[in-house]
Amino acid sequence: MSTPQSPLHLARRRAVQAVAATGAATLLLVGCGSSGSSDKASSDKGSPSAASAAGASTAAGSPAAGDKRTVKDATGTAVEIPAEPKRIVTLTQEDLDAVLALGLKPAGITNGQGLNEPPAYLKDKVQGIPVVGNLLQPVMDKVIAAKPDLILAGDMQDQQVLKQLREITPATLVTMAPTDDWKLSFRGIGNALNKLEQANKVIADYDAKAVKAGGELGANKGAAVSIVRWNPTGPSWMEKKQFASGVALDMGLTRPKAQDKDGNAHTPALSLEKINEIDGDWLFLSTLTDDGKAALKDVQSKPAYQELGAVKNNHTVTVDGSVWSTRGGPLAADVVIGDIGKALAAK
Repeated sequence: MSTPQSPLHLARRRAVQAVAATGAATLLLVGCGSSGSSDKASSDKGSPSAASAAGASTAAGSPAAGDKRTVKDATGTAVEIPAEPKRIVTLTQEDLDAVLALGLKPAGITNGQGLNEPPAYLKDKVQGIPVVGNLLQPVMDKVIAAKPDLILAGDMQDQQVLKQLREITPATLVTMAPTDDWKLSFRGIGNALNKLEQANKVIADYDAKAVKAGGELGANKGAAVSIVRWNPTGPSWMEKKQFASGVALDMGLTRPKAQDKDGNAHTPALSLEKINEIDGDWLFLSTLTDDGKAALKDVQSKPAYQELGAVKNNHTVTVDGSVWSTRGGPLAADVVIGDIGKALAAK
């Protein structure tokens, strides 16, 4: 999730799902090599056509300077892009996470979710890279200064902003649809960067690590974990297909009965009368703003919070909201696995 998930933002996401679903399968490879190619191949993992396309690209050797490929972005729009982009600008931390996980260095980035600086978990990897604005709020002069030959625009839905970006470079891709999970988006970005095979390996390595880490949780194997972001108006719990929730499930953990709900977003902020919905064997708490931190600190002295089973058992863990409340990527998933392992394996 690229922006803080206010109820208004959540409603906007759900309103566009029906339209975006046509392109939600991922960035699809249409042509490789010269710009006139028209062979089609899906970048879904395990697709024979994707495998043959990736193999053909490798067999042909490195593309010549100026070679183009055509991909379909997450909205189904066909976009011509460089076969080997050299100056990539990322407009969300999920795009940034993906590019870094594939061993590339962007030419420009945006600040992290709810932050006025790059996300802390990527800070050591982005030293010296120009910041071109806040998340999904690029400053056009700064984008121009980065001289991009490819812009990864996350789940940008502002058509006016997209138009301006495409005037800077037509190679501007919407990389996420509302119903995409992080693995699907990551494979699509990997395909757009001509690194689909590497992206599939990154995901396979993640899957193996998640299973291994889940098996090392001792008495907490299969525990019911509650994943909550505290907003200024109260707590919201994450649905099962939201990023951090998916990582927990990949580790063999479960969700509390009240949170056993499909979806990739979160609930509206809950009142104190419904605070029992956030209880679980373990409670992972995050915030995104100073107001959210203040609201969490205030509620922690109230009886309704103190009566939660996870609180009584000292099973509450504070985590980074800019990791746990996002749509995520491979590097963020590694952070979530580490946070869960550190907390649960120690008990």
